[in-house]
Amino acid sequence: MKAYLILEDGTVFTGTSIGSQREVISEIVFNTSMTGYLEVLTDPSYAGQAVVMTYPLIGNYGICHEDMESKRPWPDGYIVRELSRIPSNFRCEDTIQHFLEKYDIPGICGIDTRALTKLLREKGTMNGMITTKAYADFAEPISRMKGHSVAGVVMKTTTRETYVLPGEGKRVALMDYGAKDNIARSLNQRGCQVTVYPADTPAEVVLAENPDGIMLSNGPGDPKENVEIIQEIKKLYQSDVPIFAICLGHQLMALANGMDTYKLKYGHRGGNHPVKDLATGRVYISSQNHGYVVDTDNLDPKLAEPAFVNVNDGTNEGLKYTGKNIFTVQYHPEACPGPLDSGYLFDRFLKMMEVKN
Repeated sequence: MKAYLILEDGTVFTGTSIGSQREVISEIVFNTSMTGYLEVLTDPSYAGQAVVMTYPLIGNYGICHEDMESKRPWPDGYIVRELSRIPSNFRCEDTIQHFLEKYDIPGICGIDTRALTKLLREKGTMNGMITTKAYADFAEPISRMKGHSVAGVVMKTTTRETYVLPGEGKRVALMDYGAKDNIARSLNQRGCQVTVYPADTPAEVVLAENPDGIMLSNGPGDPKENVEIIQEIKKLYQSDVPIFAICLGHQLMALANGMDTYKLKYGHRGGNHPVKDLATGRVYISSQNHGYVVDTDNLDPKLAEPAFVNVNDGTNEGLKYTGKNIFTVQYHPEACPGPLDSGYLFDRFLKMMEVKN
Protein backbone atom coordinates (compact mmCIF):
# COMPACT_ATOMS: atom_id res chain seq x y z
CA MET A 1 0.00 0.00 0.00
CA LYS A 2 1.21 3.51 -0.83
CA ALA A 3 2.26 5.67 2.14
CA TYR A 4 3.34 9.28 2.59
CA LEU A 5 5.75 11.08 4.89
CA ILE A 6 4.67 14.72 5.15
CA LEU A 7 6.95 17.19 6.94
CA GLU A 8 5.77 20.38 8.59
CA ASP A 9 7.68 22.44 6.00
CA GLY A 10 5.43 20.95 3.28
CA THR A 11 7.93 18.41 1.91
CA VAL A 12 6.29 15.11 0.93
CA PHE A 13 7.98 11.72 0.41
CA THR A 14 6.02 8.88 -1.22
CA GLY A 15 6.80 5.25 -0.43
CA THR A 16 5.27 1.98 0.72
CA SER A 17 3.50 1.38 4.02
CA ILE A 18 5.16 -0.99 6.48
CA GLY A 19 3.88 -2.08 9.88
CA SER A 20 0.63 -0.54 11.09
CA GLN A 21 -1.43 1.54 8.67
CA ARG A 22 -2.64 4.04 11.24
CA GLU A 23 -1.75 7.71 10.85
CA VAL A 24 0.80 9.22 13.22
CA ILE A 25 2.33 12.65 13.86
CA SER A 26 5.74 12.68 15.53
CA GLU A 27 9.11 14.39 15.79
CA ILE A 28 11.31 13.08 12.94
CA VAL A 29 14.91 12.18 13.88
CA PHE A 30 17.66 10.18 12.16
CA ASN A 31 20.06 7.48 13.37
CA THR A 32 23.35 6.74 11.57
CA SER A 33 23.97 3.24 13.01
CA MET A 34 24.86 0.54 10.48
CA THR A 35 23.69 -2.31 12.76
CA GLY A 36 21.52 -2.61 15.85
CA TYR A 37 18.17 -1.58 14.39
CA LEU A 38 16.35 -3.73 16.99
CA GLU A 39 18.23 -1.99 19.80
CA VAL A 40 17.18 1.33 18.26
CA LEU A 41 13.55 0.24 18.01
CA THR A 42 13.45 -0.91 21.65
CA ASP A 43 15.37 2.03 23.16
CA PRO A 44 12.85 3.94 25.34
CA SER A 45 14.68 7.20 24.54
CA TYR A 46 12.89 7.17 21.16
CA ALA A 47 9.44 7.49 22.74
CA GLY A 48 7.67 10.39 21.04
CA GLN A 49 9.83 10.24 17.91
CA ALA A 50 9.77 8.62 14.46
CA VAL A 51 13.19 7.26 13.49
CA VAL A 52 14.85 7.54 10.09
CA MET A 53 17.57 4.91 9.58
CA THR A 54 20.29 6.35 7.33
CA TYR A 55 21.76 2.91 6.54
CA PRO A 56 19.97 1.91 3.30
CA LEU A 57 19.11 -1.75 4.05
CA ILE A 58 17.30 -2.56 7.28
CA GLY A 59 16.00 -5.91 8.56
CA ASN A 60 18.37 -8.32 6.82
CA TYR A 61 19.09 -10.29 10.01
CA GLY A 62 15.52 -10.10 11.30
CA ILE A 63 14.41 -9.83 14.92
CA CYS A 64 16.11 -11.66 17.81
CA HIS A 65 14.14 -10.98 21.00
CA GLU A 66 17.20 -11.56 23.18
CA ASP A 67 18.71 -8.35 21.78
CA MET A 68 15.82 -6.09 22.79
CA GLU A 69 16.69 -3.17 25.09
CA SER A 70 13.21 -3.17 26.65
CA LYS A 71 10.05 -5.23 26.50
CA ARG A 72 8.63 -3.42 23.45
CA PRO A 73 9.51 -0.94 20.68
CA TRP A 74 9.00 2.75 21.50
CA PRO A 75 9.22 4.95 18.37
CA ASP A 76 6.01 6.45 17.00
CA GLY A 77 7.09 5.52 13.49
CA TYR A 78 9.88 3.90 11.46
CA ILE A 79 11.35 5.21 8.19
CA VAL A 80 13.76 3.21 5.99
CA ARG A 81 15.11 3.17 2.45
CA GLU A 82 14.80 -0.58 1.83
CA LEU A 83 13.20 -3.15 4.13
CA SER A 84 14.45 -6.73 3.95
CA ARG A 85 11.25 -8.76 4.12
CA ILE A 86 13.04 -12.13 4.02
CA PRO A 87 15.75 -12.01 6.74
CA SER A 88 18.54 -14.56 6.91
CA ASN A 89 20.23 -15.27 10.25
CA PHE A 90 20.46 -18.34 12.47
CA ARG A 91 19.18 -16.29 15.46
CA CYS A 92 16.25 -14.75 13.58
CA GLU A 93 12.86 -15.19 15.28
CA ASP A 94 10.69 -12.66 13.44
CA THR A 95 10.64 -10.03 10.71
CA ILE A 96 10.61 -6.26 11.22
CA GLN A 97 7.37 -6.05 9.24
CA HIS A 98 5.55 -8.40 11.62
CA PHE A 99 7.25 -6.81 14.65
CA LEU A 100 5.95 -3.36 13.69
CA GLU A 101 2.48 -4.72 12.97
CA LYS A 102 2.37 -6.54 16.32
CA TYR A 103 3.07 -3.32 18.24
CA ASP A 104 0.92 -1.09 16.01
CA ILE A 105 3.85 1.05 14.81
CA PRO A 106 3.41 2.64 11.36
CA GLY A 107 6.31 3.01 8.99
CA ILE A 108 7.31 3.83 5.45
CA CYS A 109 9.95 2.34 3.17
CA GLY A 110 11.14 3.07 -0.34
CA ILE A 111 11.85 6.75 0.19
CA ASP A 112 15.13 8.63 -0.30
CA THR A 113 16.36 8.61 3.31
CA ARG A 114 19.59 10.36 2.26
CA ALA A 115 17.62 13.35 0.94
CA LEU A 116 15.43 13.30 4.07
CA THR A 117 18.47 13.25 6.38
CA LYS A 118 20.13 16.10 4.51
CA LEU A 119 16.93 18.10 4.87
CA LEU A 120 16.81 17.46 8.64
CA ARG A 121 20.46 18.46 8.98
CA GLU A 122 19.86 21.65 6.99
CA LYS A 123 16.58 22.77 8.59
CA GLY A 124 16.81 20.93 11.90
CA THR A 125 14.57 18.35 13.54
CA MET A 126 10.93 18.89 12.62
CA ASN A 127 7.57 17.22 13.07
CA GLY A 128 6.10 15.01 10.39
CA MET A 129 3.24 12.66 9.58
CA ILE A 130 3.26 9.07 8.32
CA THR A 131 -0.04 8.30 6.61
CA THR A 132 -1.65 6.13 3.96
CA LYS A 133 -4.21 8.86 3.23
CA ALA A 134 -3.66 10.89 0.04
CA TYR A 135 -4.32 14.46 1.17
CA ALA A 136 -5.48 16.88 -1.54
CA ASP A 137 -4.66 19.83 0.70
CA PHE A 138 -1.75 19.70 3.18
CA ALA A 139 -2.81 22.79 5.16
CA GLU A 140 -4.82 20.82 7.72
CA PRO A 141 -2.25 18.07 8.50
CA ILE A 142 0.60 20.63 8.58
CA SER A 143 -1.39 22.71 11.07
CA ARG A 144 -1.73 19.63 13.29
CA MET A 145 1.98 18.88 12.95
CA LYS A 146 3.01 22.37 14.00
CA GLY A 147 0.84 22.06 17.09
CA HIS A 148 2.37 18.72 18.09
CA SER A 149 4.83 18.46 20.99
CA VAL A 150 6.45 15.59 22.87
CA ALA A 151 5.39 15.42 26.53
CA GLY A 152 5.09 12.96 29.41
CA VAL A 153 7.37 10.36 27.85
CA VAL A 154 9.53 9.62 30.93
CA MET A 155 6.53 8.42 32.94
CA LYS A 156 5.30 6.57 29.85
CA THR A 157 8.49 4.50 29.61
CA THR A 158 9.56 3.97 33.24
CA THR A 159 8.95 0.74 35.14
CA ARG A 160 5.66 0.63 37.03
CA GLU A 161 7.06 -1.31 39.99
CA THR A 162 10.40 -1.66 41.75
CA TYR A 163 12.25 -4.88 40.94
CA VAL A 164 15.62 -6.43 41.77
CA LEU A 165 18.34 -8.15 39.74
CA PRO A 166 20.11 -10.28 42.39
CA GLY A 167 23.87 -10.07 42.82
CA GLU A 168 26.49 -10.76 45.47
CA GLY A 169 28.40 -7.49 45.06
CA LYS A 170 27.65 -3.81 45.51
CA ARG A 171 24.03 -2.75 45.82
CA VAL A 172 23.09 -0.21 43.15
CA ALA A 173 19.86 1.80 42.94
CA LEU A 174 18.97 2.37 39.28
CA MET A 175 16.55 5.22 38.66
CA ASP A 176 14.58 4.25 35.56
CA TYR A 177 13.79 7.34 33.47
CA GLY A 178 13.35 5.15 30.38
CA ALA A 179 16.34 2.89 30.93
CA LYS A 180 17.80 0.50 28.41
CA ASP A 181 18.01 -3.00 29.86
CA ASN A 182 21.73 -3.22 29.19
CA ILE A 183 22.49 -0.59 31.87
CA ALA A 184 21.18 -2.87 34.62
CA ARG A 185 22.70 -5.87 32.84
CA SER A 186 26.15 -4.22 32.66
CA LEU A 187 26.09 -3.64 36.41
CA ASN A 188 24.67 -7.09 37.16
CA GLN A 189 27.37 -8.76 35.06
CA ARG A 190 29.93 -7.04 37.30
CA GLY A 191 28.37 -8.68 40.34
CA CYS A 192 26.15 -5.81 41.46
CA GLN A 193 22.71 -6.28 42.94
CA VAL A 194 20.59 -3.81 40.98
CA THR A 195 17.33 -2.44 42.35
CA VAL A 196 15.37 -0.66 39.61
CA TYR A 197 13.05 2.14 40.78
CA PRO A 198 10.23 3.97 38.95
CA ALA A 199 11.16 7.48 37.84
CA ASP A 200 8.92 9.20 40.40
CA THR A 201 10.30 7.33 43.43
CA PRO A 202 11.08 9.82 46.25
CA ALA A 203 14.77 10.19 47.09
CA GLU A 204 14.04 9.31 50.73
CA VAL A 205 12.79 5.86 49.68
CA VAL A 206 15.95 5.17 47.68
CA LEU A 207 18.37 6.48 50.34
CA ALA A 208 16.56 4.57 53.09
CA GLU A 209 17.80 1.34 51.48
CA ASN A 210 21.39 2.56 51.95
CA PRO A 211 22.62 1.69 48.43
CA ASP A 212 26.35 1.57 47.69
CA GLY A 213 25.75 3.59 44.52
CA ILE A 214 23.02 5.27 42.49
CA MET A 215 22.64 5.13 38.71
CA LEU A 216 20.56 7.71 36.84
CA SER A 217 19.44 6.25 33.52
CA ASN A 218 18.85 7.48 30.00
CA GLY A 219 15.37 8.43 28.86
CA PRO A 220 13.26 10.36 26.35
CA GLY A 221 12.08 13.94 25.95
CA ASP A 222 13.01 17.42 27.13
CA PRO A 223 14.86 17.17 30.47
CA LYS A 224 13.37 20.46 31.73
CA GLU A 225 9.90 18.91 31.67
CA ASN A 226 10.77 16.67 34.65
CA VAL A 227 10.44 19.27 37.40
CA GLU A 228 9.49 16.87 40.22
CA ILE A 229 12.21 14.37 39.31
CA ILE A 230 14.83 17.15 39.31
CA GLN A 231 13.82 18.08 42.87
CA GLU A 232 14.40 14.47 43.98
CA ILE A 233 17.79 14.37 42.23
CA LYS A 234 18.81 17.42 44.27
CA LYS A 235 18.34 15.30 47.39
CA LEU A 236 20.36 12.43 45.89
CA TYR A 237 23.14 14.90 45.06
CA GLN A 238 23.24 16.12 48.66
CA SER A 239 23.84 12.59 49.94
CA ASP A 240 27.31 11.06 50.01
CA VAL A 241 26.31 8.11 47.83
CA PRO A 242 28.40 7.70 44.62
CA ILE A 243 26.33 8.55 41.52
CA PHE A 244 26.85 7.66 37.87
CA ALA A 245 24.43 9.14 35.31
CA ILE A 246 23.90 8.45 31.61
CA CYS A 247 22.26 10.63 28.92
CA LEU A 248 18.99 12.03 30.34
CA GLY A 249 20.31 11.31 33.83
CA HIS A 250 23.36 13.45 33.01
CA GLN A 251 21.09 16.32 31.93
CA LEU A 252 18.81 16.01 34.96
CA MET A 253 21.75 16.10 37.38
CA ALA A 254 23.00 19.27 35.66
CA LEU A 255 19.56 20.90 35.93
CA ALA A 256 19.35 19.88 39.59
CA ASN A 257 22.51 21.90 40.17
CA GLY A 258 21.38 25.07 38.44
CA MET A 259 22.89 24.43 35.01
CA ASP A 260 20.96 24.79 31.76
CA THR A 261 20.21 22.52 28.80
CA TYR A 262 19.34 23.35 25.21
CA LYS A 263 18.08 21.50 22.15
CA LEU A 264 20.49 20.60 19.36
CA LYS A 265 19.61 21.40 15.78
CA TYR A 266 19.28 17.73 14.82
CA GLY A 267 20.74 15.77 17.73
CA HIS A 268 23.31 13.01 18.07
CA ARG A 269 21.98 9.55 17.22
CA GLY A 270 24.17 6.68 16.05
CA GLY A 271 27.04 4.38 16.93
CA ASN A 272 29.94 6.38 15.52
CA HIS A 273 30.29 9.61 17.53
CA PRO A 274 33.82 10.51 18.73
CA VAL A 275 34.19 11.85 22.28
CA LYS A 276 37.40 13.11 23.88
CA ASP A 277 38.40 12.38 27.47
CA LEU A 278 39.71 15.76 28.62
CA ALA A 279 41.80 14.18 31.40
CA THR A 280 43.79 11.87 29.12
CA GLY A 281 43.30 13.32 25.64
CA ARG A 282 42.14 9.93 24.41
CA VAL A 283 39.26 9.79 21.90
CA TYR A 284 36.58 7.11 22.15
CA ILE A 285 33.97 6.10 19.60
CA SER A 286 30.61 6.22 21.32
CA SER A 287 26.97 5.31 20.83
CA GLN A 288 24.60 8.25 21.29
CA ASN A 289 20.91 9.06 21.26
CA HIS A 290 19.97 12.53 22.45
CA GLY A 291 18.50 15.79 21.21
CA TYR A 292 19.45 17.96 24.20
CA VAL A 293 22.81 18.85 25.76
CA VAL A 294 24.10 20.57 28.89
CA ASP A 295 25.26 24.17 28.46
CA THR A 296 28.72 24.46 30.05
CA ASP A 297 29.70 27.90 28.72
CA ASN A 298 29.40 29.46 32.19
CA LEU A 299 30.10 26.38 34.28
CA ASP A 300 31.35 27.14 37.80
CA PRO A 301 34.48 24.99 38.42
CA LYS A 302 33.56 24.87 42.11
CA LEU A 303 30.50 22.85 41.08
CA ALA A 304 31.74 20.65 38.24
CA GLU A 305 34.20 20.49 35.37
CA PRO A 306 33.82 19.10 31.84
CA ALA A 307 35.11 15.54 31.58
CA PHE A 308 34.30 14.69 27.94
CA VAL A 309 33.64 16.73 24.81
CA ASN A 310 32.14 15.83 21.44
CA VAL A 311 34.90 15.97 18.81
CA ASN A 312 32.46 16.81 16.00
CA ASP A 313 30.74 19.88 17.43
CA GLY A 314 32.41 20.64 20.76
CA THR A 315 29.30 20.05 22.89
CA ASN A 316 29.60 18.65 26.40
CA GLU A 317 29.66 14.85 26.76
CA GLY A 318 30.25 14.46 30.49
CA LEU A 319 30.85 16.15 33.83
CA LYS A 320 32.89 15.42 36.98
CA TYR A 321 31.35 17.05 40.03
CA THR A 322 33.79 18.86 42.31
CA GLY A 323 34.09 17.43 45.81
CA LYS A 324 31.55 14.71 45.05
CA ASN A 325 31.69 11.05 44.01
CA ILE A 326 29.55 11.92 41.00
CA PHE A 327 30.31 11.71 37.30
CA THR A 328 27.92 11.85 34.37
CA VAL A 329 28.14 11.15 30.63
CA GLN A 330 25.95 12.17 27.71
CA TYR A 331 26.65 9.06 25.63
CA HIS A 332 25.89 5.35 26.15
CA PRO A 333 28.69 3.19 27.62
CA GLU A 334 26.30 0.21 27.82
CA ALA A 335 25.39 0.25 24.11
CA CYS A 336 25.33 -3.17 22.50
CA PRO A 337 25.94 -3.77 19.69
CA GLY A 338 28.15 -0.86 18.86
CA PRO A 339 31.46 0.46 20.17
CA LEU A 340 32.53 -1.07 23.48
CA ASP A 341 35.18 1.60 24.10
CA SER A 342 33.34 3.14 27.06
CA GLY A 343 32.45 0.03 29.05
CA TYR A 344 35.26 0.91 31.47
CA LEU A 345 33.02 3.63 32.92
CA PHE A 346 31.04 0.96 34.77
CA ASP A 347 34.32 -0.27 36.28
CA ARG A 348 35.08 3.30 37.33
CA PHE A 349 31.70 3.43 39.06
CA LEU A 350 32.50 0.21 40.94
CA LYS A 351 35.80 1.72 42.14
CA MET A 352 33.91 4.79 43.37
CA MET A 353 31.69 2.52 45.45
CA GLU A 354 34.76 0.74 46.86
CA VAL A 355 36.21 4.08 48.00
CA LYS A 356 32.90 4.93 49.71
CA ASN A 357 33.32 1.92 51.93
